[in-house]
Amino acid sequence: MTVTITEASTQLAQLLEKAASGEEIYISREGASTIRLTPVATPEAERPENFLPPRIPGLGKGQVWIAPDFDAPMPDDWLNEFYSGEITPCEP
Repeated sequence: MTVTITEASTQLAQLLEKAASGEEIYISREGASTIRLTPVATPEAERPENFLPPRIPGLGKGQVWIAPDFDAPMPDDWLNEFYSGEITPCEP
């Protein structure tokens, strides 16, 4: 369906309903179509076929083990080697 800018401004609500239902609406200026109203694709429709679905919390329950001291400070000899040994961190 093609309408002029004047028609589009007076019938905007009806044109939006038609576009939302899937009909393409063209708005013309000086006889040439310049704008096309189409419905916005839903995020599901925009996903590529190889896109992974959203993660669901709790599916890996019981499959991961974290040591009770995982956040304990590193031993001093490791820290000394890290900061003054051959494995020196990059300068910021």
